[in-house]
This record gives sequence, C-alpha cells and structure tokens, in this order.
Amino acid sequence: MKDWISQHFQLEANGTTFQREVVGGITTFLAMSYIIFVQPGVLSQAGMNFQAVLCASCLAAALSTFLMGLIANYPVALAPGMGENFFFVYTLCAAAPLGFGLTWQQALGAVLLAGLFFVAITLTGIRAKIVNSIPDSLKRGIAAGIGLFITLIGLEYGGLVVAAPGTLVRLGDFSQPATLASVLGLLVLVVLLAFNVRGAILLGILATTGIAAVFGLVHFHGIFSTQIHLAPTFFQFDLRGLLALSPSKLGSAIFVLFYLALFDTIGTLVGVGQQAGLVKDGKLARAGQALFADAVGTTVGAGLGTSTITCYIESAAGVSDGARTGLASMVTGALLLAAMFFSPLASMIGGGVQTGTGANCVLLYPTLAPALIVVGSMMLKVVREFNWDDPTEYLPAFLVLIGIPLTFSIADGIAFGLIAYSVAKVATGRWRECPTLTYIFAALFVLQFLVI
Repeated sequence: MKDWISQHFQLEANGTTFQREVVGGITTFLAMSYIIFVQPGVLSQAGMNFQAVLCASCLAAALSTFLMGLIANYPVALAPGMGENFFFVYTLCAAAPLGFGLTWQQALGAVLLAGLFFVAITLTGIRAKIVNSIPDSLKRGIAAGIGLFITLIGLEYGGLVVAAPGTLVRLGDFSQPATLASVLGLLVLVVLLAFNVRGAILLGILATTGIAAVFGLVHFHGIFSTQIHLAPTFFQFDLRGLLALSPSKLGSAIFVLFYLALFDTIGTLVGVGQQAGLVKDGKLARAGQALFADAVGTTVGAGLGTSTITCYIESAAGVSDGARTGLASMVTGALLLAAMFFSPLASMIGGGVQTGTGANCVLLYPTLAPALIVVGSMMLKVVREFNWDDPTEYLPAFLVLIGIPLTFSIADGIAFGLIAYSVAKVATGRWRECPTLTYIFAALFVLQFLVI
C-alpha cells in the first residue's frame, strides 16, 4: 500500500517522503482549522443553521481537497473562502441599497450557478490559460504579496498590530495574555527553525497551544461530538427565486462571485505553487486539474449549504513543513472530515479568543499567529528573483506585492499589477511582451474599479 501511495503521488520525484507529507498535511489543517467555526458563525448571521453549515463546510472542503490531491497532486487545501463568505452575508443577503436583498437560499443558488460556470470554463481550459498567461514577474509578486498578506493576518491574529485612527495600524498591547502567548510562541518557532527541526511549523503550533493553555486561553471542551446534521441547508438553494430577479441584479451577483473566486484561487495557486516548486518555465503544471477541484468544490458546497470554496493560503504552512504533493492534501482532507466528529478537540487549536468588550471586542487566534507570521516570511524569498533592472517588470510586481496585504484582497492586489504591467509595456513600446489575456483582464479590472 505504501509503495502504491509513493508511486501515485510521485514522492521520490518531488523530493519528499511519506512522513513529510503527513506532517505537512496536519500542519495545513491546523493552520486553517479556524474556518470550521468561523464559517458557520458568519453564515448564521444570514439565518442559516450553525451546525448544518459546519457540516456542509467540512464535507465540501474535504471533497475538494481530496480532488486536489488525487487529480492535481498539489499540497493545496480548499475550504469556504474568507471574503467570499462576508460577501455572501453582507452583500448578497443584505437589504438594499447596501446589498442585493437575497434570501440565503437565493444566495446559495447564485453560488451554485457561479460554480457551474467555473466547471464549464475549467473544462474548456480557459481558467488554466488565465493562470499561465500571467507574466512571470507578476507571478513572483503574487507569491511575495501573499507572503506579506499571511504575515499581516498572523500579526493581527496575535494582536501584535491593531487598528488605530489616523495611522490605520499600531503596535498591540503586549500585556494582553493572547498577545503575550503569540510572542512567546513566535520565539519558540524561531528557535526551532534556527536548529532546522523537521516539522517546525507543526511543533510551533502545538507549542503555542501549550503556552496559550498556561495563560488560560485554551480550554478542553471534550473530544467527540455527535451533533451532525445537514438537513437545514442540504439542497436548500432557491434557483426559481433567484432567476425571477432582474437580469442586471442576477448578472451582477454571479459576476462578482466569479471574479472574487477566480483571482483569489489563481493568486493562491500561483503563490503556493511558487513556494512548493510547482511553477516550471513560468507555467503552473496541472493547473486545469487544480482549478477543476476548486470549481467542483464550489458547486457541491452550494448544494450542501455553504459559500464559495477556494484554495487556502494557509496551505503555505504545510509546504513550509515539507509538503510537496497531493498526499498532504489527502491527510488534510481526512482531518477536515474528522473535524465534524471531533469539533470540540479541533476548537482547542482553531478556536478564537475574544479580547476587549463592546465595540472594542476583537477575536484573536494566538495559537495560529506565530506560524502564519513565519510562513509569510518564507514566501518572500522570491523577491530576489525580481528583475530590478527593468521598471516595467519590477514596479508592477512590487504593486502586487504591496497591494495584496494593504487592500486585504488577493484579487485587488493582482489588479494593481495587471493594470500597471499593461500600461508600462504599452507606454514603452514593448506591448508585444504583454500577453493578450493580461490586457483583457487589466481592462476588466479598470471597468470594475470605475463602476464600483
């Protein structure tokens, strides 16, 4: 059995081992496990059943992650996207004029149609062409930008940086137990990496969890849960009600879902792919299969009762711990399935810690923060590959790098780079160096910014 696994996932050819893939898969799961509880918490604000959304999210995430491992052989996990879930609740389901005024059943119908559209254009190869049409310099900028994005999320999760009027951010309060636990966990992780300890990211997460437990931030709530039911959301999408909407409202809802998921997924695949060595000669091998897993996940997720499924940037944590193949995804997928039955245990690590009161109340994830900060730093290595002698190459890449974390959006950061790259190449008379699809999407992004 082990020999078949080794051959199927090409462990030797990818310079990895069975043990490294298992550790990487576990690390990815722990880094993304917060979504198991955040997703139902967000969607329940639209009136959806918390436990049903939890089950639907775990099932859809596990299925799509299994697909990613089996058909694409990528160490990339999938789950309901952060950003897409807020769009679902606060835009699709919000009343006019702030939102579309859809019921959650109609919003699931919009996700389903977007998912089917994803499947169609993936099977035709269009999505893979989009991925491979992105210039090499922008691919490097995306990888580095996602690294900074992950680091910023880690700093926020640990309370090391907090919101501030005037300057937008400032240093956090180190007297807070959650922030102190994050700092100590980060120092432990730095030491582990300095000694080249195998599985340092996973060990760092576990060590930080232990530190958080000492501070009283992690509590044991049991191991096994039997509260598993899917009926309140299963096949509850309302296509008839959705199609009764005006063509402009229907088209806008599906288009925005498509755009968000398209570039979030592309950005994550390129970023994690660069880190894992999957980008060869400027192209992402098996991009079509990877995008198919994403498209199927979104479609199935809508049927089960959750918002858009997308590739997770936390997969970079598993890659940093040695994951290089789809075997790591199989491990992550199995743990996502198990999380439905062991949600009390998973919540010890992935659950958040509330600090402050009232309007100042924030949710921190001190057990995950150090790992994300370190993983983000590892993804910045690609900056040395920027063509620093050519402003038409390094400036657009830099705009992607800085745009992703500062707009808190992978899609918007990519937009900055695509637009700048297109303008720079045309202005210098080097327009032939820019792929046609880059011009097309740059124009679409300009149109999006002007309209929205």
